[in-house]
Amino acid sequence: MNFISDNLAGASAPVMLAMAAANDGFAAGYGNDAWTRRVEGLFADLFEREVAVFLVTTGTAANSLALASLVQPWGAVLCHHEAHIAADECGAPEFFTGGAKIVGLPGDGCKLAPEVVIDQLARLRAGAVHQVQPQMLSITQATECGLVYSAEEIAALKQAVAPRGLKLHMDGARFANAVAALGCAPAEITWRAGVDVLSFGGTKNGAFAAEAVIVFDPADADEMPWRRKRAGHTLSKGRLIGAQFEGLLASGHWLDLARHANAMARRLADAVASAGKLRLAWACEANEVFLVLPSQAQVALAAQGAQYIAWSDGALPAGQALQPGEVVGRFVCSFATRIEEVDRLAAVLATV
Repeated sequence: MNFISDNLAGASAPVMLAMAAANDGFAAGYGNDAWTRRVEGLFADLFEREVAVFLVTTGTAANSLALASLVQPWGAVLCHHEAHIAADECGAPEFFTGGAKIVGLPGDGCKLAPEVVIDQLARLRAGAVHQVQPQMLSITQATECGLVYSAEEIAALKQAVAPRGLKLHMDGARFANAVAALGCAPAEITWRAGVDVLSFGGTKNGAFAAEAVIVFDPADADEMPWRRKRAGHTLSKGRLIGAQFEGLLASGHWLDLARHANAMARRLADAVASAGKLRLAWACEANEVFLVLPSQAQVALAAQGAQYIAWSDGALPAGQALQPGEVVGRFVCSFATRIEEVDRLAAVLATV
């Protein structure tokens, strides 16, 4: 019963087959291969417009390069205070931007509200030489608490920052799960809603090690080839990243994987709700379930070998503070999660 992270699952069979096929023979290096060219076309088709695509191997690289390409060293990136770029990248965004400041904001479930963003912008005065200048807003889809931004919510955030000219970045480590949950076209929650650059995640959704920076206005991507090279992510055997995305994107495989992960999470959340013994910290909207676990539940889970992560309670809604001994447990489902595992976990939770 391993529910620690979707990062811990392997690669899906079609992705592995695509990599094996790409491994045969010789091909041009550094992204000048047929696989990468085809994937660039697949992303253009997926987003229904011309895009600039830069393949990398990690989410840290994708986020950091996306920010660095559009934020100056004296700039600021606004985000939730528990966003990955603020709390889990070991300072990489600040490093690659040359020192731009990450400004963390509050929000229930790690979602940002337009009024909170507007208030922060008012505190960072335009043209004030003693202050960093806000240049980007970054949101996570799905959020670090498993919630999903609708197209309308994203558009409202873009409208909030538009008067100051901020770009909008989306950390899409679980973008596939959000698209599957919303049942929308990828374009609807990206560029049509005002997103300028997307970190498109593959590793959490069936890839071996594959992420992509998608820049929706290619004119914004002028610096990216050099920034990616300096970051060490212009791979000589780049065809093997391209092949992973080719395997993922073919025939909607990426969404099939995400739908399964979401369905497993929903199955767990519904079982917990039916048992009526534990409460959800946040609604289950994608592939993660966050449960408030009293001490007896923690003991029962440990005894049965269930693996999960004790999560931060910093984004709980007001009035829902944890009681002594309670923790928020994060349970993540992946494309490889089996119904039997979910049902076994639910049975354990039903006994506490």
